[in-house]
Amino acid sequence: MDLHTFEGLLTERGQVLLAAVSGLDPADEVAMTARLRGEYPAEWVSAAVEQVRLRRRAVTKFGAEASRMYFTPDGLEHSSPRAVAAYRGVRIMDEFGIVNAGAVGCGVGGDAFEMARAPMVTVLVDQDPLACAVAQANVRALGGIVAEFVLARQCADLAEMAQETVGCSESVFINLVQRSGRDGDVGSPAYWPPLEWALDVVREVGTGAVKVASDIARDIARDIAREAIPDCSETEWISYRGQVTEAVLWFGLSEHDANWPDTPVPHGVRRATVLPGGASLTSRGLPAPAVRPVGRYLYEPDNAVVRAGLLAEVAQDVGGGLIDETVAHLTADTLHATAFATAYEITDVLPYDVEKLQALLRERGIGELSVKERGVAVVPDELSPCGTTPGPNTATVILTRAAGAPVMLLGHPIG
Repeated sequence: MDLHTFEGLLTERGQVLLAAVSGLDPADEVAMTARLRGEYPAEWVSAAVEQVRLRRRAVTKFGAEASRMYFTPDGLEHSSPRAVAAYRGVRIMDEFGIVNAGAVGCGVGGDAFEMARAPMVTVLVDQDPLACAVAQANVRALGGIVAEFVLARQCADLAEMAQETVGCSESVFINLVQRSGRDGDVGSPAYWPPLEWALDVVREVGTGAVKVASDIARDIARDIAREAIPDCSETEWISYRGQVTEAVLWFGLSEHDANWPDTPVPHGVRRATVLPGGASLTSRGLPAPAVRPVGRYLYEPDNAVVRAGLLAEVAQDVGGGLIDETVAHLTADTLHATAFATAYEITDVLPYDVEKLQALLRERGIGELSVKERGVAVVPDELSPCGTTPGPNTATVILTRAAGAPVMLLGHPIG
């Protein structure tokens, strides 16, 4: 979908078309689209059908409001869930107490909307005209007001705009937008704006945050630890319903914790935040937890904890250790409540032997088996739901490694 086509969808006629395809049954798609192409431009019809598909996919991130929003495939894939954007907007206000914000990288406008209703006077800058148009449309659809959208035709324009728009803000939020490669290089992801530019701007402003993809954040965190990226107060990994959506580099955080005013806030902190609950865990400078035999309880840390490298902190909180130095599974003999890991009570520790496990399932009358894996390459077909034997009971089998060897842990999750 190009900008001209998208602008057509925003017209009164385009809205009628969108309404016509919104309840489209996939079984009737071919016949209906053929008929609609006789009434509307073919590119409009294709774009409207794509919007309906994207809106259905977007429900997991944006809930019911997805039906009023607009998306591109890249924009939806890399957008933050609504709960994550809302959390981040609140934290920006809590940390900086700002009323003027500059944002670079529009995405689909979810971040912009949350910042605008914080309330902040928000100026947004993006290089992609379609991204700007989609973000504007979504902010309007969600009922928000953004002061200005600015289109940067070239990356070189950023320096001037940083001084004129973002540089005049009290804080800045920069979204390192990941988009498919340009100029036909589809297989190469591209980030805009460049990380080095983003870091320079946020340092110049003094306070703010840079949102990065979670898969590149580990290298950035290592550079921060080596002081290759100075002045970064904190790197925060955020998960939503167990999936890590992004990481955020925070600059200019308060020099003292509000709860402990006499204690300076250290730089280079790693944080894991788990949503929708909102619990946060920060690094304490602990050594790696010791490896120990599998105990009565197994703890599966949230992926944000794993990405942030905070296994030692969770191990300390639950009084446990690792089951293997290469696997992010913790174990303990006592149960401790934690928001940062799912606990399982383990009934059996078995060597990796599918036939023995199947015999045990038949003996226990287990007809419904949940299979989880971490640290093993393949889940055997025999352990799929259709491969279990009939029975009234349920169980979970965790395929993992313990003390250097593959094992099967049988048990059940603790609510």
